[in-house]
Amino acid sequence: MELFGKCIGFDARGLLEKIRLYLTRKPLPSLEERKKFDHEFATSTSFHGLHHIVQTRSRIRKVLWMLVVLGSITIVAWQIWNRFTNYFSWPTTTSIVVQYVENIEFPAVTFCNLNRFQAHAVANLSIVFFLWSIVAGVLRTFTIDKFSQELTDFLQGHQNFSIKEFTRNNGFYLNNSTLLECDFFGQPCYPEDFEHVFTEYGNCFTFNHMDLPARRRVSLSGRGLSILFDIKQAQFTDDPTFGFLDAGIIYVVHSPKEPPRFDGLGLSTPVGMHAHAAISQQKTVIQEYPWGECNPNIKLQHHKIYSTYGCLQECKARHIQDKCGCLPFLLPGNGTECDLQKFYNCVSPALYNIEQMGLCTVGTHNSTCPVPCEETDYPTTVTYSSFVNEKALKFLSTKLKRSPEYVRENLVYIDIKYHNLNYKMTRQQKARSVSELLADVGGQLGLFCGASMITVIEIVEYVFTNFCWLCIFLLLKAPEMPQWNIPAQNEQTDKKGIQEC
Repeated sequence: MELFGKCIGFDARGLLEKIRLYLTRKPLPSLEERKKFDHEFATSTSFHGLHHIVQTRSRIRKVLWMLVVLGSITIVAWQIWNRFTNYFSWPTTTSIVVQYVENIEFPAVTFCNLNRFQAHAVANLSIVFFLWSIVAGVLRTFTIDKFSQELTDFLQGHQNFSIKEFTRNNGFYLNNSTLLECDFFGQPCYPEDFEHVFTEYGNCFTFNHMDLPARRRVSLSGRGLSILFDIKQAQFTDDPTFGFLDAGIIYVVHSPKEPPRFDGLGLSTPVGMHAHAAISQQKTVIQEYPWGECNPNIKLQHHKIYSTYGCLQECKARHIQDKCGCLPFLLPGNGTECDLQKFYNCVSPALYNIEQMGLCTVGTHNSTCPVPCEETDYPTTVTYSSFVNEKALKFLSTKLKRSPEYVRENLVYIDIKYHNLNYKMTRQQKARSVSELLADVGGQLGLFCGASMITVIEIVEYVFTNFCWLCIFLLLKAPEMPQWNIPAQNEQTDKKGIQEC
């Protein structure tokens, strides 16, 4: 190590000597030459004001021009600082544009019966309500502690029980007896036009679903989808202890490419009522971080477009799949379906852990599921009227061969139509781009100093030249490097070491 250190010292000293010899061949400019260089820069630069300081002979004028130049430099530095501070605060502006069109795509609508199960199927199996609540807990929070013993006893006697198949076979169904009338823009529609989907309300049915070869469109406001349901209240029931107290249809309007979301968005229509739902289409474009909170790089595996709800479902599915080795059928994916025992012993604790530890968060750009960069919503205004009037009541009673009381207690009429043939585009935009920032900075430099990009290059060249002269001066005037005191007895060894280096 000692020999290595001496080799490095020798090389450094040799390099310094080479630099010194090179610089002595080109001596520094004299003081007069440096003054001449400074004078020429001041008189020839495009930076306004400097030549007045140099050329004027009046001291008062010199002082005044110095104050003007320094004041201008101070102001332009302050203005540029404000511009950069504003730019790096990532400001945005929001524009709202209403676009009128000749025809507009009709959204998907998912309908569910507020009473989920056929009464005869659950007459001696009331625990089905609780079992479905456990399964639906993947979509909304549900506590199972107080029913744990009852659930354990049921699972011991029903090892192969499938709540999914039970609900599919014994939940609400859609056929010609429950869908009495269906009309879309003057054309009849049938139960085959609806796609079955599981939600927290059991069996639900989506009109204008994603798998259609062509999207349905309307070309006239005030017309759309009209449906008359018979909910068969006597045949379907639900457990009021879980909060299901109403009778009617609940539905949600959503994009065909997104899953239906009822939590907080469902619209309910009770029996004996006619609902008039006027919808509008609203598109929202959000900037990516740091201007906005969206992340354009996130893609979903099981949904056509990104949405926070779809992302949240896939996030839960991943965590449950990793922890339990199975996948709840209400969540998207292709994993092995979880049985009831897995739901009770693993899925429910996993969901609780996801919620408590914040493993699936929504909102900001650094959350698991940030807001989408583009989103289509369908704000809906609903009004109601009594269904039906006395004359229509007699007509429907005769047509359906049902009593007037049955019509009042079982029929639900829903109209869904566009309010206007337009959509509202809300776009979040960058308030300041890089080109605008450069133009603003250039404008401030030109306004206060008459400077441009050429002026900046001139100043950089001037500063660089003076800096090089200063470095050369320090090198030439640096003291000689000290000589090492080498002991006589080690002289031969060190020479060999130097030669080896």
